[in-house]
Amino acid sequence: MAKKIAVLVRDRQAEAIRMAVGLTLADDEVNVFMMDRKIDLDDEAVSLNVETLNDLDVKIYSNNPENKFEQMSTEDIARALPKYDTVLPY
Repeated sequence: MAKKIAVLVRDRQAEAIRMAVGLTLADDEVNVFMMDRKIDLDDEAVSLNVETLNDLDVKIYSNNPENKFEQMSTEDIARALPKYDTVLPY
């Protein structure tokens, strides 16, 4: 049975995004939440892995309007997290 996994991205963006890509290998449902900070798309590792997540139809949400992902408020993200089997904070 597929698991629902949430990856919360804060400080270690490159590693968190890389981990999210790796989690897709098990056919689990993976969603990424970019919290607070603007994503550093100038970092090649980040931009390549965000592109890969988009290609894999992984949903990316953000509470920061500077990020060009689907927007969710911090409160809405907090309400969504209990629906996940696993939450990985970075």
